[in-house]
Amino acid sequence: MDLDTRHLRALVAIADHGTFTDAAIALRVSQASVSRSVQRLEAALGVRLLARTTRQVEPTAAGERTLVQARRILATLAQLEAAAVQQGDQVLVGYAWAALGEHTVEVQRAWADQESRGDLVLVQSNTPTAGLREGRCEVAVVRRPVADPALDSVRVGVEQRCAVFADDHPLAARSTLRLRDLAEHPVAVDVETGTTDEGLWPAGAAPSDLRMTRGVEEWLTLIATGRAVGVTSEATAAQHPAGAWPSGPSRTRRRSRCRWCGGATTRRRRSRAWSRSSGPPTRPPGKGPSPLPGDRRRS
Repeated sequence: MDLDTRHLRALVAIADHGTFTDAAIALRVSQASVSRSVQRLEAALGVRLLARTTRQVEPTAAGERTLVQARRILATLAQLEAAAVQQGDQVLVGYAWAALGEHTVEVQRAWADQESRGDLVLVQSNTPTAGLREGRCEVAVVRRPVADPALDSVRVGVEQRCAVFADDHPLAARSTLRLRDLAEHPVAVDVETGTTDEGLWPAGAAPSDLRMTRGVEEWLTLIATGRAVGVTSEATAAQHPAGAWPSGPSRTRRRSRCRWCGGATTRRRRSRAWSRSSGPPTRPPGKGPSPLPGDRRRS
């Protein structure tokens, strides 16, 4: 049997992203390459792994079993690669968008003062578990639930939300904002690692135009060009204070900026630390600007 890790990555990417097209985008290869990888994997194993229709792709029973092992193999390989390049004692902390926000530098400095702990290294990974399930880190900071019984979690804080839009966006002239104001405009979302979806708005009041992005840089760039607005954790504003600029002459560039709006309490985003064993240190939620007004449902 001749298996290639590219074949396993293709299978996992299709399962995670739902289509061959999205899997190819995530892997940065052609759709034809993803299709060939799956075909070769099925030929090597002698079973059908994916059930394909014109609208969706679903793993077969054999595919589900293969996915479990494929994820384990890829995670082990990632750990092997990390161990090979690791210098000294390190604790790898994964994050997708904003690590610990305004507390990031404070935590890193406090950790550095404890010499016996080794180095605290932040690793950005745009996956639902911020690289933890993939073996790229030992603990991860995430801001959305992770349904994986192999991982333990502890809440480390509660954060406010903020609105973000281009400097010259019509909303920039407003002194206050509510969620329903944002719903009148295209809203950028990252359904894989972001914290905003239509469920943030009350029933019947969600935005009609959601612009899909992959990762914080793509999200910020879409907003910076004025093509969408966004809602995110205050940690994103702290981690990316300069916003994002599209390419082009400086006189045509527009910066994305965060606007914090006072008013009634809205839904707050809980940040959690996930690991393969419980017990990461906790911290109290930091004090932040007033939240963006809206509904009060629990996140």
